[in-house]
Amino acid sequence: MTNVLHSLDNSNNLKERARKVIPHLTGTFSRAAPSYVEGVFPVYIQSGNGSHFTDVDQNEYIDYLMGLGPITLGYNYEPVNRAIISQLNDGILFSLPHPIEVELSEKVCEIIPHAEMTKFEKSGSNAVTGAVRAARAFTKNEKIAYCGSGGVWHDWQAAMVSRDDGVPKFNSELIKLFDYNDADGLEQIFDDNPNEIAAIVLEPTMYEKPENDFLKKVRKIATQNNSLLILDEIVTGFRFDLAGAQKYFDIKGDLVCFGKGMGNGLPISAITGPSEYMKIFDKLWVSSTNNSETLSLAGTKAVISEMQEKNTISHCWKIGESLLEGWNKIVEKFDLDAKMSGYPIRMHLKCFDSKHQESLTMKSLLLQEMVKNGVFMSVLGATFISYSHSLEDVQKTLSGLETVCEFISKNVKNDNYLEFLEGELPKTIWSMKLSPTKKKNQ
Repeated sequence: MTNVLHSLDNSNNLKERARKVIPHLTGTFSRAAPSYVEGVFPVYIQSGNGSHFTDVDQNEYIDYLMGLGPITLGYNYEPVNRAIISQLNDGILFSLPHPIEVELSEKVCEIIPHAEMTKFEKSGSNAVTGAVRAARAFTKNEKIAYCGSGGVWHDWQAAMVSRDDGVPKFNSELIKLFDYNDADGLEQIFDDNPNEIAAIVLEPTMYEKPENDFLKKVRKIATQNNSLLILDEIVTGFRFDLAGAQKYFDIKGDLVCFGKGMGNGLPISAITGPSEYMKIFDKLWVSSTNNSETLSLAGTKAVISEMQEKNTISHCWKIGESLLEGWNKIVEKFDLDAKMSGYPIRMHLKCFDSKHQESLTMKSLLLQEMVKNGVFMSVLGATFISYSHSLEDVQKTLSGLETVCEFISKNVKNDNYLEFLEGELPKTIWSMKLSPTKKKNQ
């Protein structure tokens, strides 16, 4: 299929330089070349504007990964830029707190349900880990019941995944997994570990919709067992609703963690909750030099103001619906089992071959051909929508998809997707090492 882009020479040259000086090429596994079809996907970005980015070889793409999820408004977003530059003129980091920390805390407490206090951190991992430590201190218990997509690199959660070298083994005894929509499995965890569970850590949703009052059951189980419910809203926060998944799904968390989308790319996260729980941080060593860095605080205040004033999240839902519905109609038309699922603002592409087996090779080929047409989507990750995405972006994407599906339908026979792959298959970053708990037969 014809490639509408230029070469990737500059990207590939930078990659070889990085190989000599940076472990796994970059600071984030999900950004590294092996997470994509290496040799076809760009490796380095030069700049971004709105919903598009330009790589170091001057190829321009519509981006649906959006910085791994944080870019909720768009790249190079002018009102946020202005807030950062204005604060930069006053200073970045000081020997004492700056008023912007109080102002942003007040704003977060105004919009997030049940938030009486806010504590800022610099990453989602730090925020959720801080909340876990607070729950352990508050309840005097140590074990954690967990349901989510992972992503925290600290020991308490890294113990559950394949990349667990260097993690003390006792951590794997302190985390108990349960599947989404399996309240029975969660109940079994409490039956097996009476009076030992400090907190349930839950992503309110990933792609699957809650069923059979699952979220209400989780809330009830936490309350009945005097455990805290920590909601990991690093992805859902400032994306599903301005007030987060607590409002969208009508569920109350005891401690609720935010990150990614709240800063539109700035390094910031937050732990929120009632004073009853948040005051425990007065006693804990959860503190870092850069937590009060002002550029991220000022920029995040501007992000939230934009979301409030322009109803940006509603726009994202509408644009996402156009993409999700249009995508699924086109793949159906070509009889390809390659549908988007999940939510319009956080979608996930799954591809199945003629034997109805999920196929990474098929997905890699489809997205290889899309990126050659200037549409960048993650093979291993999610599809995100920002406020800067437009109907024109969606139309171009769907037009490209139609061309790609026609190419696959005409050329692929007997699932021979690999023959048309022009680079390396993406390499899975980690796999789950621990198994979820299931209800025991009575």
